[in-house]
Amino acid sequence: MTIEEITAELVSSNKSLLSSRLAELSNLSSGELGLFEQAWAACDVKRRRQIVYRLVELAGDNLELNFDGIFKNCLKDQDANVRSEAIEGLWENEEASLIEPLIDLLQQDTSEKVQTAAAIALGKFAMLAEQGKLGNHHTARVSQALFTVIDDESKPVEVRRRALESASLLSLPEMKRTIMEAYENSDDKLRVSSIYAMGKSCDPSWLPILLNEMNNDDPEVRYEAVGACGELEEPEAVPHLIDLLNDPDTDVRLATIRALGKIGGAEAKRWLNQCLSSHSAAISQAAEQALEEMEAAGDPFSFKR
Repeated sequence: MTIEEITAELVSSNKSLLSSRLAELSNLSSGELGLFEQAWAACDVKRRRQIVYRLVELAGDNLELNFDGIFKNCLKDQDANVRSEAIEGLWENEEASLIEPLIDLLQQDTSEKVQTAAAIALGKFAMLAEQGKLGNHHTARVSQALFTVIDDESKPVEVRRRALESASLLSLPEMKRTIMEAYENSDDKLRVSSIYAMGKSCDPSWLPILLNEMNNDDPEVRYEAVGACGELEEPEAVPHLIDLLNDPDTDVRLATIRALGKIGGAEAKRWLNQCLSSHSAAISQAAEQALEEMEAAGDPFSFKR
């Protein structure tokens, strides 16, 4: 089928969205994208949402499919749901040309959902910057945009906290101050994100706070504190993590197992082996995976007996 026939079928609300047809939209040429955009403009919002959701799903299931041209176009869609889903669809794309559109969406979009998605997506470029894979100009643009939003109290808390989580990947002098200010904030969501950021910052000086927060009454706080300890990979955290293997919250127990696997060592291995015999399939499977990851990482204490 020609691109005209494919798009005519897809944009018609009377037709089923067949995966085989959607797959034909992969790797469209610039000319084909132009024709698709014309058809897209005449498509009703419900159908546009259906199409972009399915394209994101297909791309996630099959890495050979590439709908980035369509997703880039959808960043300008009139519907916020389409725009936020398009950001999700571009998650694997590391082109620096995406930075400015994402910053514009973060700073200017009228939808909190879109701003939040943009803040999360910029975390990928923060990671690239930290790995030395992003130029100085782009690194400066990403960090400036994220810190501006974090400090903007007029922005929704959800947007600010996701910007904080993304910025925490950057090794910058102001990062520690920013995390501490969020931790001391009265908003519970910001505090939770600050704990997550402590782990991502790879700064072991946060460990005393994290160990203390493992005793927090809120399971979400305990969950993030455990995860952050796993990110820091500090052996000092192991005895405290072991205490949480009996936490009343299943998610906290699973996070504890993952953290022990990341930190490694003989004591962590001994307790993970005990978890293998748990009556909970989720716990035993998580322990098995943690032990396998320890082995893959070359931990001398990871081999199961």
